[in-house]
Formats: sequence, C-alpha cells, structure tokens
Amino acid sequence: MDRFRPNVTVAAVVRSGDHYLMVEEEKFGQRVFNQPAGHLEANESLFDAMRRELLEETGLVIEPQALIAIYQYQGRDQLHFLRFTFMAELNGQLPAPKPQDSDIIAAHWLTLDQIREREASWRSPMVGRSLDDYLTGRRLPLDAILQVERHH
Repeated sequence: MDRFRPNVTVAAVVRSGDHYLMVEEEKFGQRVFNQPAGHLEANESLFDAMRRELLEETGLVIEPQALIAIYQYQGRDQLHFLRFTFMAELNGQLPAPKPQDSDIIAAHWLTLDQIREREASWRSPMVGRSLDDYLTGRRLPLDAILQVERHH
C-alpha cells in the first residue's frame, strides 16, 4: 500500500499600508490569483522555502515575521495540502514586484476590496481564509516551527 504524502506548501500574506502582495498565474487553463506561494523542496526549511518563493514570484527579499496558521486542504483530484502561511508587514512605499518565475504572469499590490472582487479567480479558498485569519490577528511565533537536525 502506498503511503499518504500530502503536498507541503508555504504562502505569505504580505501587507504594506492598505495593499497586499498577490501573484497572478495561469493554472487549470485560467488566470488565478494567490498569495506568493509554492512547494517545499528537498533539504529546505519552511523559512527558506518562504524566502525563495517570495523572491521567485515577486523579486522581493522579505523575511516572514510570524506564522498565521497551518491549513489542511483537499484540492482537486484527491490532492492534499499542508499549507504553512506566514505574514510580513512592510513599512514605507510599495516596492515594485518583478517576478523571476516564468509561471507568474505578474505580481500586484492590491487592496482588500480589489482582492475580494477577484474571488472567482482565487487559486483556492485558502486565499480568502489566510487573509481573514491575518485580519483577525491570528499569529503564531516563528519559533513554533522547530528545525530538528537529522540523526546520523
């Protein structure tokens, strides 16, 4: 029997003033909006994955400041996801995003109203849930995630 292996992903709610960083990509044959997000790679910490995904999808170097939540989600075709969603708040003007990943059509700074207007184009329900949890103040300290060294 095959062992169950959910997809482990990271995502970031990044706010600057009244704008939130979102990426636009093509999935399932349509344009969709998501927080910067992606899969954990081999030999990578969750923090490193978050930094890498932010850089690849937006061209920005941003440090996560807290963990919003860990979501368990069943997507299409029996795919299961464990999504670690982080948050970061930036001060000052909005840095211009410049995606480096060819799968990203564009990265945008959008207001909450602009994001909610695009709900039909969200990549998954986790987009709205992550935003809602961020807005209600849900936060876990980053040290809630512990990196355990591999036993030799």
